[in-house]
Amino acid sequence: MVDPSDVAAVVNVGDDTEFHGLTVCPDLDTITYTLAGAVNPDTGWGLAGETWAALGSLRRHARANERADVGWFALGDLDLGTHLWRAHRLAEGARLTEVTAEITRTFGLGLRLLPVTDDPIRTKVTTPDGATLTFQEYFVRERHEVDVASVRFSGAVGARPTPEATIALRDAAAVIIAPSNPVVSVGPVLAVPGITQGLTSRRDTVVAVSPIVGGMALKGPAARLMENLGEEASVVGVARRYAPFARALVIDPIDAHLAGAVGEVGIEPIVAPSIMDTPDHAAALARVCLAGRAL
Repeated sequence: MVDPSDVAAVVNVGDDTEFHGLTVCPDLDTITYTLAGAVNPDTGWGLAGETWAALGSLRRHARANERADVGWFALGDLDLGTHLWRAHRLAEGARLTEVTAEITRTFGLGLRLLPVTDDPIRTKVTTPDGATLTFQEYFVRERHEVDVASVRFSGAVGARPTPEATIALRDAAAVIIAPSNPVVSVGPVLAVPGITQGLTSRRDTVVAVSPIVGGMALKGPAARLMENLGEEASVVGVARRYAPFARALVIDPIDAHLAGAVGEVGIEPIVAPSIMDTPDHAAALARVCLAGRAL
């Protein structure tokens, strides 16, 4: 459908964190592993065939020394190789964009996988009792089962979009906003100065896909987060977020009855199957999105 060399993915880095001296980039790595056909099919993250010897050893140390704060984030033995390479190259002074290109080359990918910024951005959530959690503490340690009062993207105000991400978003024939969590996956990308403005300037060629289907998130805490933040957890709520900079929003047929409400928000609804449960269905959705930019 599209040659991989013609595809650029501008990716969230707000989930990134440091564990045991290693910079871990969950979104960049999960996209890499998934597109390479190497992702762990049981978890949806990490690598297939993973083993956990290093983690087991770390947790033995933590138990023996009563350190419950160590070892809760699971890094597999194979996955560690990626993080070790990244840490090594960053220590040598390489940019995150450069290191990401090296990792995608290792996995034989032809697309350009671009961190939105090389500067550190960290998503922080605040709970109703005032506690502040890093994204991984919220998402992994607490299993996103706690309510959230607010979300902020630490470091975003002073961050700069990379030249590669800026050019990709400026020159692409179409920009597709994937059905990721609009608050904590798309939100950090939009928080980088210049990104929202760039999308707004080319709004007619921007198409988004709703991550909310039938009032529910297919995966992750998007619906609960939106409700916690006082937003409507529906395709209409998503439309309100994206209308300023996206021309159209793809919504699943189960939400066809809300197409009129989506349109009233100021974004064109495209009713089409949006659940990517097979490669064929994913390809069909991509075709819908590419056609949608020219409505």
